[in-house]
Amino acid sequence: MNKTIVTMISIIIVIAAILTAIAIDIPNQDDNSSKIEIEIGEEKILDDCTDEYKEMEYEDTIKANTQEEKTSPNCSIITKMYYQKCGHTKSEYANLPQELVNLARRQIQEKYPEYEIESFASNEVILYQQKEGECGEHYMVKDKEGMVIIYQILEDGSQIELETTGITTEYLPETDKINMKNGIQVNGKQELNQLIEDFE
Repeated sequence: MNKTIVTMISIIIVIAAILTAIAIDIPNQDDNSSKIEIEIGEEKILDDCTDEYKEMEYEDTIKANTQEEKTSPNCSIITKMYYQKCGHTKSEYANLPQELVNLARRQIQEKYPEYEIESFASNEVILYQQKEGECGEHYMVKDKEGMVIIYQILEDGSQIELETTGITTEYLPETDKINMKNGIQVNGKQELNQLIEDFE
């Protein structure tokens, strides 16, 4: 009976020793597996677990992320002009000229040094500039001898006759006729066109 117990205890001790040795060796194998390199002659093959591979992958990611955005062939360009004296902003929309296609932000800035780039994307570039003075789009619409006449208001406040519309004041509502005697001031071509359309 004693021999059997001693034999069993010996077997348990041997198994425990083997398991302990295996448990200690496994972490060492994991450390080595993350740095696998196979050398063929002078060439090194990098496995995706190696440090060198990870560094190369990181550098490629940085290069891809730092590529500059450039204008595309269907890009539009918007120039915004702010006039300090009257506080108005005029915007002009156009297709990007062919010679400006595939340019980066700094290259566009070089082409338009007098403007500030307000926003830059491959499909739209917005340029902004401030100017002293007025926008030149201040108008007065008046009744002159029964006709609707458009006057441009100059910076000094004087008015010059710009256009005779061909619209008679005879059929306008009474409030419009009274306003037309004093003159209706409008700012910008869009507002002017809307007023004229209302009279037609």
